[in-house]
Amino acid sequence: MMIGMEEIQKVLPHRYPFLLVDRIIDIEPGKRVVGIKNVSCNEPFFQGHFPGNPIMPGVLIIESMAQVGAYAALNYPEVKDKIAFLTSVDRARFRHPVVPGDRLRIEVELIRMRGNFGRLGCSAYVEGKLVADAELTFALVDRGEQ
Repeated sequence: MMIGMEEIQKVLPHRYPFLLVDRIIDIEPGKRVVGIKNVSCNEPFFQGHFPGNPIMPGVLIIESMAQVGAYAALNYPEVKDKIAFLTSVDRARFRHPVVPGDRLRIEVELIRMRGNFGRLGCSAYVEGKLVADAELTFALVDRGEQ
Protein backbone atom coordinates (compact mmCIF):
# COMPACT_ATOMS: atom_id res chain seq x y z
CA MET A 1 0.00 0.00 0.00
CA MET A 2 1.28 3.45 -0.86
CA ILE A 3 -0.44 6.69 0.09
CA GLY A 4 0.73 9.74 -1.85
CA MET A 5 0.90 13.44 -1.14
CA GLU A 6 -2.66 14.17 -2.24
CA GLU A 7 -4.16 11.71 0.25
CA ILE A 8 -1.78 12.80 3.03
CA GLN A 9 -2.93 16.41 2.58
CA LYS A 10 -6.55 15.32 3.11
CA VAL A 11 -5.58 14.18 6.62
CA LEU A 12 -2.79 16.56 7.68
CA PRO A 13 -3.24 20.35 7.72
CA HIS A 14 0.42 20.98 6.74
CA ARG A 15 1.44 22.43 3.38
CA TYR A 16 4.73 23.40 1.73
CA PRO A 17 7.26 24.13 3.13
CA PHE A 18 6.10 22.44 6.36
CA LEU A 19 4.69 19.20 5.01
CA LEU A 20 7.65 16.90 5.75
CA VAL A 21 6.30 13.52 4.68
CA ASP A 22 6.10 12.51 1.01
CA ARG A 23 4.47 9.07 1.21
CA ILE A 24 2.99 6.58 3.60
CA ILE A 25 4.17 3.13 2.54
CA ASP A 26 2.74 0.92 5.27
CA ILE A 27 0.03 1.30 7.89
CA GLU A 28 -1.43 -1.02 10.49
CA PRO A 29 -4.33 1.03 11.90
CA GLY A 30 -3.97 1.66 15.61
CA LYS A 31 -0.49 0.08 15.70
CA ARG A 32 2.18 1.42 13.35
CA VAL A 33 2.82 3.47 10.25
CA VAL A 34 5.83 3.89 7.96
CA GLY A 35 6.42 7.07 5.99
CA ILE A 36 9.03 8.41 3.57
CA LYS A 37 10.63 11.84 3.37
CA ASN A 38 12.89 12.39 0.37
CA VAL A 39 15.49 14.93 1.43
CA SER A 40 16.17 17.20 -1.53
CA CYS A 41 18.95 19.76 -1.96
CA ASN A 42 16.13 22.20 -2.81
CA GLU A 43 14.70 22.15 0.73
CA PRO A 44 14.46 25.78 1.91
CA PHE A 45 16.23 25.08 5.22
CA PHE A 46 19.45 24.02 3.46
CA GLN A 47 20.05 27.61 2.31
CA GLY A 48 20.93 28.62 5.86
CA HIS A 49 21.72 25.41 7.71
CA PHE A 50 25.47 24.91 7.35
CA PRO A 51 25.88 26.24 3.77
CA GLY A 52 28.58 24.21 2.03
CA ASN A 53 27.93 21.28 4.42
CA PRO A 54 24.12 20.99 4.53
CA ILE A 55 22.57 18.84 7.27
CA MET A 56 18.84 18.41 7.89
CA PRO A 57 18.05 20.09 11.23
CA GLY A 58 17.20 17.59 13.97
CA VAL A 59 14.06 19.50 14.86
CA LEU A 60 12.78 18.90 11.31
CA ILE A 61 13.52 15.18 11.59
CA ILE A 62 11.41 15.21 14.77
CA GLU A 63 8.69 17.13 12.91
CA SER A 64 8.77 14.54 10.11
CA MET A 65 8.29 11.78 12.69
CA ALA A 66 5.45 13.74 14.31
CA GLN A 67 3.69 14.17 10.97
CA VAL A 68 3.87 10.46 10.16
CA GLY A 69 2.47 9.75 13.64
CA ALA A 70 -0.24 12.40 13.20
CA TYR A 71 -1.28 10.74 9.94
CA ALA A 72 -1.78 7.49 11.84
CA ALA A 73 -3.73 9.22 14.63
CA LEU A 74 -5.95 11.29 12.32
CA ASN A 75 -6.74 8.63 9.74
CA TYR A 76 -10.06 7.67 11.35
CA PRO A 77 -13.56 9.02 10.54
CA GLU A 78 -14.29 9.79 14.22
CA VAL A 79 -11.41 12.31 14.38
CA LYS A 80 -11.78 13.89 10.96
CA ASP A 81 -12.33 17.39 12.40
CA LYS A 82 -9.32 17.24 14.73
CA ILE A 83 -5.68 18.30 14.54
CA ALA A 84 -2.80 16.55 16.28
CA PHE A 85 -0.54 18.89 18.27
CA LEU A 86 2.87 17.77 19.43
CA THR A 87 2.95 18.19 23.22
CA SER A 88 6.29 16.63 24.23
CA VAL A 89 9.48 15.12 22.87
CA ASP A 90 11.33 12.64 25.06
CA ARG A 91 14.46 10.51 24.67
CA ALA A 92 15.40 12.15 21.34
CA ARG A 93 18.69 10.96 19.92
CA PHE A 94 20.33 12.07 16.69
CA ARG A 95 22.78 9.39 15.67
CA HIS A 96 23.90 10.33 12.15
CA PRO A 97 23.50 13.41 9.94
CA VAL A 98 20.81 13.49 7.25
CA VAL A 99 21.98 15.22 4.08
CA PRO A 100 20.54 16.16 0.67
CA GLY A 101 19.83 13.06 -1.40
CA ASP A 102 18.97 10.90 1.62
CA ARG A 103 15.68 9.03 1.79
CA LEU A 104 14.36 9.15 5.35
CA ARG A 105 12.30 6.09 6.30
CA ILE A 106 10.22 6.96 9.34
CA GLU A 107 8.72 4.16 11.44
CA VAL A 108 6.19 5.14 14.07
CA GLU A 109 4.55 2.84 16.60
CA LEU A 110 1.56 3.85 18.70
CA ILE A 111 2.58 3.10 22.28
CA ARG A 112 -0.71 4.15 23.83
CA MET A 113 -3.83 6.20 23.19
CA ARG A 114 -5.89 7.57 26.06
CA GLY A 115 -8.76 9.88 25.25
CA ASN A 116 -7.36 12.71 23.14
CA PHE A 117 -3.72 12.01 24.06
CA GLY A 118 -1.33 9.56 22.47
CA ARG A 119 2.28 8.43 22.79
CA LEU A 120 4.45 7.40 19.84
CA GLY A 121 7.73 5.53 19.51
CA CYS A 122 9.52 6.90 16.44
CA SER A 123 12.63 5.87 14.53
CA ALA A 124 14.15 7.34 11.36
CA TYR A 125 16.49 5.43 9.05
CA VAL A 126 18.61 6.20 6.00
CA GLU A 127 19.64 3.14 3.98
CA GLY A 128 18.77 0.88 6.92
CA LYS A 129 20.94 2.86 9.38
CA LEU A 130 19.21 4.41 12.41
CA VAL A 131 19.72 8.19 12.21
CA ALA A 132 17.29 9.41 14.89
CA ASP A 133 14.73 8.16 17.39
CA ALA A 134 12.40 9.70 19.97
CA GLU A 135 9.20 9.26 21.94
CA LEU A 136 6.55 11.84 21.10
CA THR A 137 3.31 12.76 22.85
CA PHE A 138 0.44 14.43 21.02
CA ALA A 139 -2.99 15.85 21.78
CA LEU A 140 -5.96 15.72 19.44
CA VAL A 141 -7.94 18.98 19.45
CA ASP A 142 -10.88 20.29 17.46
CA ARG A 143 -9.79 22.37 14.46
CA GLY A 144 -11.54 25.42 15.92
CA GLU A 145 -9.80 25.22 19.34
CA GLN A 146 -6.24 25.99 18.35
